[in-house]
Amino acid sequence: MDRTAAAPTRRVSPLPQFNISTSTLAFDQHFTTNAKGILLLAEILSGMLVWILIGGTDYFRLSALCWVMFVSVLLWILTICLFIIYLTGVHSRIPQIPWTTLSLCFNCAAAALYLVTAVVEAVCVGQATRGRHNYNCWTASAFFAFLATLCYAGSGYLSYRLWKTTEEEH
Repeated sequence: MDRTAAAPTRRVSPLPQFNISTSTLAFDQHFTTNAKGILLLAEILSGMLVWILIGGTDYFRLSALCWVMFVSVLLWILTICLFIIYLTGVHSRIPQIPWTTLSLCFNCAAAALYLVTAVVEAVCVGQATRGRHNYNCWTASAFFAFLATLCYAGSGYLSYRLWKTTEEEH
């Protein structure tokens, strides 16, 4: 019986291959000591304080504060994802994504959203009774929303400088 062994054929995938393997991911120890890392940590902390301080009140009675919760939680989650991407060096492993442009757009959009959110929240503080729990929490949350706005604006400025530098090189 003559059995011929079929030669294994190699299939070529039409999708691009990305160099993402868990063994090559590394923790960048110096990322949290540069301006970008410090601002990302400040954004995470101030954003977390915004939604925690509002979440501890009966914010759902004012639809404007529901907007504040939505924006603060969404941007907090996205900022944590971005922080992990930069901390682990994934951004250097996927060069197909324009990380400087993405970071610039994200930070500018986040700064604009947080500015609107902080103003809306500051207006809502006037609807609370002074000295009560809601008033104190909403006031503190409005302060941290303005702080988050400044942090995102600072990150946007750093991203713009990096983007401008990379655009001039090309």
